[in-house]
Amino acid sequence: MKDDILIQIGNQIKERRKNKGITVQELADRASVSKGLISQIENNRVIPSLMVLIEIIKSLDVDLNIFFKDIGVNKNNKTILIKKKDEYSHFEKEEAIGFHYHRIFTRNIKNSTVDIVLLELEPNASRPMVETLAFEYKYILSGEIEYKFEQESVLLSAGDSLLFDGRISHTPKNIGSYKAVMLVVYFFEEDMA
Repeated sequence: MKDDILIQIGNQIKERRKNKGITVQELADRASVSKGLISQIENNRVIPSLMVLIEIIKSLDVDLNIFFKDIGVNKNNKTILIKKKDEYSHFEKEEAIGFHYHRIFTRNIKNSTVDIVLLELEPNASRPMVETLAFEYKYILSGEIEYKFEQESVLLSAGDSLLFDGRISHTPKNIGSYKAVMLVVYFFEEDMA
């Protein structure tokens, strides 16, 4: 299995468990596995066997077809993923005290070049719509940004983030009264064109 599919499975288990109000221990008891195993699967550290995965899904009272319906990679789809800071998933690693991890986006992209940029936008800065041959990840450090796409606009403020297929025409606009700053990560794939 590809890493991104495994990440989707782990994230889906965690999301469905939380939506049903089931603790990690309760799910572990229902599936007859350890609490640690559930935690490792949800945090994408362990690949479960097929039988264990099926048992966990059944323990969540979810039909297998429904569980796997949205999991997969379709290279023909252009993608825009939006996450507001209150949607980031908290997770723990090891026995760390005072470490607060928040998964913002996880995306496996093979054969890629990564370019990391800090972008500062003056108030009312503007440019025409552009396209890039990259997946683009934006994390808003300060300010308020309106991100315009072909068919929609998205309002983002400090702590929000955005991942999208750069082949979709796009441009950001600072809608605040002071400079806006964002961290930008470009993922260029060899076969994206």
